[in-house]
Amino acid sequence: MEWNTSRLAVALAACLLAPTALSKDTSKQTADQVAPEAATGISQQQQVSGKDWMVASANPYASEAGAAMLRQGGNAIDAMVATQLVLGLTEPQSSGIGGGAFMVFWDAEKEALTTFDGRETAPFAVTPRLFQDENGKPLAFYDAVVGGRSVGTPGTVKLMWYTHQRHGKLPWSDLFAPAIKLATEGFTVSPRLAALVAKDQKNLQRWQATKAYFFNDDESPIRAGQRLTNPAYADTLTQIAERGASAFYHGDIAKDIVKTVRNAEGNPGVLSVMDLATYQVKEREPICAPYRQFEICGMGPPSSGALTLGQIMGMLNQYPIDKMGPNDVNSWRLLGDASRLAFADRGRYMADSDYVPMPTDGLLDPGYLKQRAALLKGDKALATAEPGLPVWSHAMRYAMDESLELPSTSHFSIVDRDRNVVSITTTIENGFGSRLMVRGFLLNNELTDFSFRSHIGGNPIANRIEPGKRPRSSMAPTIVMKDEQPYLAVGSPGGSQIIGYVAKTLVGHLDWGLDLQQAINLPNMNNRFGAFELEKGTTAEQWAPKLEQLGFEIKIKDLNSGVQAIKIDGKQLSGAADPRREGKVIAQ
Repeated sequence: MEWNTSRLAVALAACLLAPTALSKDTSKQTADQVAPEAATGISQQQQVSGKDWMVASANPYASEAGAAMLRQGGNAIDAMVATQLVLGLTEPQSSGIGGGAFMVFWDAEKEALTTFDGRETAPFAVTPRLFQDENGKPLAFYDAVVGGRSVGTPGTVKLMWYTHQRHGKLPWSDLFAPAIKLATEGFTVSPRLAALVAKDQKNLQRWQATKAYFFNDDESPIRAGQRLTNPAYADTLTQIAERGASAFYHGDIAKDIVKTVRNAEGNPGVLSVMDLATYQVKEREPICAPYRQFEICGMGPPSSGALTLGQIMGMLNQYPIDKMGPNDVNSWRLLGDASRLAFADRGRYMADSDYVPMPTDGLLDPGYLKQRAALLKGDKALATAEPGLPVWSHAMRYAMDESLELPSTSHFSIVDRDRNVVSITTTIENGFGSRLMVRGFLLNNELTDFSFRSHIGGNPIANRIEPGKRPRSSMAPTIVMKDEQPYLAVGSPGGSQIIGYVAKTLVGHLDWGLDLQQAINLPNMNNRFGAFELEKGTTAEQWAPKLEQLGFEIKIKDLNSGVQAIKIDGKQLSGAADPRREGKVIAQ
């Protein structure tokens, strides 16, 4: 495809649209949303080049752990395990072995793309009333989150083990060395982690093990620059390194997880040793959607990421957004309203397809997307964005989902010497998850990604909670294919904002000719449910009057993405990390 944007236009766009310095006052920011300067001291980063391999993650320690495996001759799966284990230590608010993950993987030897579902599952003992009070009304969100009630069966350890057994190269135990060393000898607390602990003091102090770790002897929160050790985590990792995933899902670790969940005073959960013992990772076919000369591939249900992203890009495919460029308000109108239409379908139809019928093919049917795209032909904001009627053999009509999904999570991308590619998004859901800590790691609150209601007006909600079911997610680890080979690995944290962050980055790079760093640095401007959300403290705010003239409601808010991306262009690799977090790209 020939770029329609000249180098001069690209440079101008980068200058006009790159995020400005955000305020260092984080007093009004929510958990896991800290301004770039507070996290990294910079508002811009530079794209990194390499030839042999590359790791892009949200934390320098984690990137270095992955790079260490690649230097030792390991492959992308080896680096993935080492990176994740360190993220759980140095960025515990976002992911860890007490949570779950989705991974998209390109096997270079087999020239095959596949996905691995390590999403948490609902305990077998859950009921439809789990998140309702005695009158059947949904609980307040944090009443549900903090404690054992929200904890699902963790999947991350099994995902690492399962994929390493099939594709890893280095010995399993070797992959644990960086994380065990850091946990034992200590790591430097980052400004981001310190700020988030300070913001969430009330919740983090409710449980003794969590309080003992994140607070000093004088009960002050840990500080940036402080050295923090985690011997309990080192011991847990040592056991998993020696005995594999069974050390986590059976025996004393599993018993301690269940005991912690069930004995959470005031808000106990229903997780059992049977839930842990029977947990399985699922390998699934990727969901792919055409865009220009590319295929945008990712994780299907129970993730809504690839389907919703595919719908957005499929609608944009009907318009010359590449020629319109980033300085045309209609580019953002199209992106925003395409997202609204896709999110309407997401809210009605998308959930764990192992439990509920889904019109997966119909949602990406070219004729259906052309029909939906036709709704965008005007020059004003859509008055409403209702779910469509995709081709579907199933007659059931679902009610609209009401679940929340908050912006924690982490994403990292890896490419090795053999051009195996990993794109993985990993989470414990809300910042610091359930706030329950056991054996040095935090437990997720993933069950709150289910709808708190099971029915509305007699119609079932697709994403209702059921025993063994996986909650719907917006995580969108993506591998873009070109000429049947991987071209780009990309993804982001951010709750249901993830989809918009990835879509913006893809449009910026694939359509507007921006390099990866410039595309990531574009201010975030998302529209999920009607209001156009503009990134606070950036030049996105300058679009407010024009978008209001088109009929959009405007909300100015913190939109702290964490996009980590790697482009594969022949023998050349290019990588970029989102300056809104503490990301680092390491390459050779």
